[in-house]
Amino acid sequence: MTRPDPRSADEPSTTMGSPRRRWLTPVLIVLSTLALVAGVFVVHSASTDPGSEGTAAEGGEPAAVVVEAPSEVAAPDLSSEESRNPEDLLAEGPVDAPVALVVFTDYQCPYCAQWTHETAPVMREYVERGELRIEWRDVNVYGEDSERAARASLAAAMQGEHEAYQQRLFEGGEIRSSADLSEEALIDLAGELGLDTDRFTEDLHSEEVASTIAANAQQGIELGALSTPAFLIGGTPTMGAQPTEVFVDMVDEALAEED
Repeated sequence: MTRPDPRSADEPSTTMGSPRRRWLTPVLIVLSTLALVAGVFVVHSASTDPGSEGTAAEGGEPAAVVVEAPSEVAAPDLSSEESRNPEDLLAEGPVDAPVALVVFTDYQCPYCAQWTHETAPVMREYVERGELRIEWRDVNVYGEDSERAARASLAAAMQGEHEAYQQRLFEGGEIRSSADLSEEALIDLAGELGLDTDRFTEDLHSEEVASTIAANAQQGIELGALSTPAFLIGGTPTMGAQPTEVFVDMVDEALAEED
C-alpha cells in the first residue's frame, strides 16, 4: 500500500559509526522492490504445443508471452511492531486506539522536520479524538548529533514535554545545525521550555534513556528504515514525507477497516 511520491525518504549523508545487525531482506526494502515489479513482466514460454499462445515460429526461438502483473502488491502486516506499551513516554494517544502510527525519524533529517511540522499536527487531531496512537522511534542514522537529540527528547518526555521539545528541534519545519544539537544547546532548550535542567541533564546521561533510544533505533534498522522518515500505519509500511492528505487517507482507510 506504499504510495510513491516525488518527495521520497531522505538519504543520510553519513554512515553508521558502528555495525549493527540487520535482516538480510528488510521488510521495507522488499516492499519497495515488489512495487517495482508490479507492472508488466515477460515470461519466455518453453511450450512447444502448436495450439498454445506464444508458440515459436517454425524453426525459431520460443515466443515471449507478456503477462500482466497485479496492479497492486499486498503489503505485509507489521502491526506486531507497535509497542502499545502504556509506559512508552514517546507515544501519544490511548494504548487501545483503533489505529497506531509508528514514525521512524531522525533529528538531522530535513524531510522528518517537514513531516513533523506539516503533517504531525493533523495526525494529532486523530489522537485527540482517541482514534490514533503515535509511537515515535528515532533511528539516528546520521550519527552522534542525532542520537544526542533523541536522548534529549526522551529526557524531555520524562518531564511530560516531548511534543514541545520535538517541535523546537524541528521549529519551522527545519533541522538544527550541529552546534544547536550540542549538549549545552539541548540543555539550554530544556531551560527555555521551563524544564528542570538538573533533572534533564541527569536523564540525558542515564543508562535508562540510552538503552531505550538504542532499542528504538535498532527496531527501525532491523525493519530496513535506513532512510527517513518511514512509517507503519495500521501495520502497513510507507516511506517519505508525502503530502498530508496521503496520511489522512491511509489513517481513514485503516480506521474504516477497524469498524
